[in-house]
Amino acid sequence: MTIPENLTDCPYYLITRASLMSTAYLKRELAEAGVAQVRPAYLGVLMSLWREDGLKVVDLGRRAGLEPSTMTGMLDRMERDGLLARHPDPEDRRAQRIMLTDEGRSMQKQVEDVVDRTLVGILDGVAKRDIELLKKTLRQVLDNTHRSVKS
Repeated sequence: MTIPENLTDCPYYLITRASLMSTAYLKRELAEAGVAQVRPAYLGVLMSLWREDGLKVVDLGRRAGLEPSTMTGMLDRMERDGLLARHPDPEDRRAQRIMLTDEGRSMQKQVEDVVDRTLVGILDGVAKRDIELLKKTLRQVLDNTHRSVKS
């Protein structure tokens, strides 16, 4: 790839800058809302558990889009922050089930509201059809990167 004269013509630059800036914005909003223990990186795990609590680690990782090597550290930090706990799986001694704590469960509405407000700010002025196209494009980018990482 040739580096473009104007960095804003480089898709990689745009993807990474948008991600970094959006994450910083969300982190600030979570802190201002009093839920600073919820880090933006935790959202995939939390949203998965809010939908279905008590998932096995491997299933939770798949739903959250995280590699097994990433899951261990993520769960360690989230457990330290009081959001979830690991429990032995009664049907499989080798497996663990991940359960939300009362604190992790109780902050769902507050965190979802912060995420919604943040998205409104981030996507201000972007037409609904363009948001749908953006999501479709980003899904394709994720699919492509998953395929290239596995090959």
